[in-house]
Amino acid sequence: MAQHSRGPRVVIVGLGVVGAAVADELVLRGWTDVTVVEQGPLFETGGSSSHAPGFVFQTSPNRAMTQLAQRTLRKLDGLSVNGEWVSKRVGGIELATTEERLRELRRRQGFAQSWGVPAQLIPPEQIAALWPGLDTTGLLGGLHTPTDAVVKGVRAVEFQARRAEAGGATLLPWTRVSAVNTSGSQVTGVQICPVDVEGSGVDTSETLPADVVLLCAGLWGPGMARDQLGLELPMLPVEHGFGFSLPVSTGVDAATEVVKPMLRHQDCAMYLREWGDRIAVGAYEHRPLPVTPDQIAAAEDFARTGIHPAVHPFTAEDFAPTWAEAQRLLPQLARGGEGAAGLDAARSFNGIFSFTPDGGPLLGPVPGTAGLWMAQSVWVTQSAGVGEVMADWMTTGDPGIDTHGLDLGRFDPAVVSSRWAQEQGEESYDEVYDIIHPKATTLRMRGLRTSAFHPRQQELGAVFESAAGWERPLWFESNQGLGEARLGDQPLPDRDAWSGRHWSPIAAREARHLREHVGLVDMSSLSRLQLHSTGHSTAVGTQPCTAVGTQPCTAVDADADPEGHGATAFLLDLHARGLLSRRPSRTVGGIVYALLLDERGRVLSDITLARTGPQSYHLGINGPLDTAWLRARIAEHQPAAGETLQLTDAGTGACGLGLWGPQARTVLQKLVAEDLSDEDFKFYRARQLRVAGVPVLALRLSYVGELGWELYAPAEFGRFLWDALMDAGQAQQIRPVGRRAFESLRLEKGFRLWGTDMTREHTPVEAGVDFAVTGEAAKKLAALGADVPRRRLQCLVLEDPAQVLLGHEPVFAPGGTDPLGYVTSADQGYTVGESIAYAWLEGSAQGAARSIGDPVEIACFGERLPAVVAAEPRFDPGSTRMRG
Repeated sequence: MAQHSRGPRVVIVGLGVVGAAVADELVLRGWTDVTVVEQGPLFETGGSSSHAPGFVFQTSPNRAMTQLAQRTLRKLDGLSVNGEWVSKRVGGIELATTEERLRELRRRQGFAQSWGVPAQLIPPEQIAALWPGLDTTGLLGGLHTPTDAVVKGVRAVEFQARRAEAGGATLLPWTRVSAVNTSGSQVTGVQICPVDVEGSGVDTSETLPADVVLLCAGLWGPGMARDQLGLELPMLPVEHGFGFSLPVSTGVDAATEVVKPMLRHQDCAMYLREWGDRIAVGAYEHRPLPVTPDQIAAAEDFARTGIHPAVHPFTAEDFAPTWAEAQRLLPQLARGGEGAAGLDAARSFNGIFSFTPDGGPLLGPVPGTAGLWMAQSVWVTQSAGVGEVMADWMTTGDPGIDTHGLDLGRFDPAVVSSRWAQEQGEESYDEVYDIIHPKATTLRMRGLRTSAFHPRQQELGAVFESAAGWERPLWFESNQGLGEARLGDQPLPDRDAWSGRHWSPIAAREARHLREHVGLVDMSSLSRLQLHSTGHSTAVGTQPCTAVGTQPCTAVDADADPEGHGATAFLLDLHARGLLSRRPSRTVGGIVYALLLDERGRVLSDITLARTGPQSYHLGINGPLDTAWLRARIAEHQPAAGETLQLTDAGTGACGLGLWGPQARTVLQKLVAEDLSDEDFKFYRARQLRVAGVPVLALRLSYVGELGWELYAPAEFGRFLWDALMDAGQAQQIRPVGRRAFESLRLEKGFRLWGTDMTREHTPVEAGVDFAVTGEAAKKLAALGADVPRRRLQCLVLEDPAQVLLGHEPVFAPGGTDPLGYVTSADQGYTVGESIAYAWLEGSAQGAARSIGDPVEIACFGERLPAVVAAEPRFDPGSTRMRG
């Protein structure tokens, strides 16, 4: 990347709230060779930023989204443009008209406490005091968040863009990007041409060189990505009804605009706020109205008509139910009779906003093209925060917050298509104000990916969820008769309606049965890769051992093969740089659990490395972000002359099963000729086996704390393999086991789940996985100070084992008002008879872990549940069962 005193040459495409924010932040960090290309005018560009109502409700179940909103408000506080305010902290109120919504607001208050947002549940009379004239009939209460704000999008754009320009940035209005130029895998610039504002018909273009290109094209992003990059973005622009009342007596002038708190009436999927002498009302109640790229007006049309491309004609029939409820809630709107009286239909419109499958933005580097970045599907709520994060990420490589739920590469490219993006986007729109259970799953495009075992699972009454398009069994109705559902030595208590959603007491039966006998778990959806190198000389008989191969793994000392070559050299180099926490196994057949680390020693992911040949590895990873990270590191690596590193998907066309339990060896031994005793097939070893004639890569691993194997085979053998194992295990009472039991078993064993229990915000020491850091990586972490914890992930056990947590609940000292931390994973441990939670807790002193037995309280739906800090793991602390 070219560098000079002004930093690399940067081109930002789009001057909405995101492009302006990133330009400003880059200039503040010393990257001043920044050009912002905008196809519309400055600063009211005609995109979503130009018409957004500017609501900034900070509270979200997603911690990173809350952090972005908090950063947005901190940056914009007190700013003005031409004497007009940019943001105003009028606060917000979320209303409840049902008991279910009121309970949800208690849960949201817990999110607010966990993430540091002031929030209080208030009664109807207090809501009336904050919003005089509001009809509180039917209201049960509300969640008041006094630091929430209204942000004027266009003013935010103008302030940040002007400051960036004053610092050296260049703004190019009425200029279109017609192509993104690359050379090899590096971005080199963009092709630009002026928008034909005057209608002259003259088409000229030029190349704008760049070392870094950031696409913040908003509504135009999906079309631009598809046409210019051949990339499908999981993002859907959707119309959203936005109405204005006729002038009413608010006591607020146009300059002041808003004084009262913003209102969200989610039971009717709507929001309201003052807008000078009018009331503005937004509607999510109506049908999704998706917008295709060809339905968005071109910049030339905008110049000719003055109508914003992100504004479509108002569909009054869609808005009618929302307006009727607005009139009921604010009687002053009901003027002149029934129907649309009081609504200024001429001023009202359908505004276009973007929706992704999970409601999060699409941020980060574009995999496979160095220097190319995106920041798409960002609303005003997170805009300035996104600007800070993107600028940090681009200039230092460290975004500063956990971005795994924001990264544009988080969705599996195997499932991302235009149809998938539309269906998932429509579902996201439909559910934007719904009460969403944390265990809920998509209802769209079900059955997109099924394992080879799916027909057998259906026959056994499997209840499925969808994960990255995969159908995964949660439990099996056929296991209803596996004895009494128990919690330890007691009958399993009934769950309340909320925690009992997407759950069955069968999970307890399955968990106990696996611990006592043997269970079969579908692992086909686990992301796996094959890493190997070609072009160097290898000894005879050292062919790669893969899930689809038939060659035996050669159990030789891999150090006999020079480690200055190939895949092994690549992994050793990552370890030497402190990016891989452990070196790979020295012998073929060895498995290593390791962490992927960033330059500061934070946990980017965890990974299993099974050495299947001197220069080949089977990798168990967490998803497409790991694939992109590894590919980027391979691009940096300098292989020996004539060598090539190859990283391929090991999951497509394959299937996988976890065979675990005290009887697992007995079952598997019936189907193989090799000796499976612990002496001959040790823990954390891999071998290629023929299981009932099926070629299988067998990994002796256990994520549930029991003896057993992960078994991977070509998909065409899957149904035969399932039947063979089920038949062989009849005397051992083998049963299929679903994800709900699997989740409980791993929690009992204290195994961390990356992305939930630990993220790139945490060091291995803090997360309790420092056992997986050795050698050069350990030295680097010590030099960075990453071995000194600021907080700890600790195990909590609730006093009442019948109480169930679902994550994100705040944790307090007994009687305390300031949270010590928040819960990550939680569930009942059916076989240990406890309700277990893991939580990030601030240290008691200088980062020291809180002591075992220390009492705490966990806030759940407004109730304080007593718990204690507990030793971990709760099950088999000596790990004798899985090593037996």
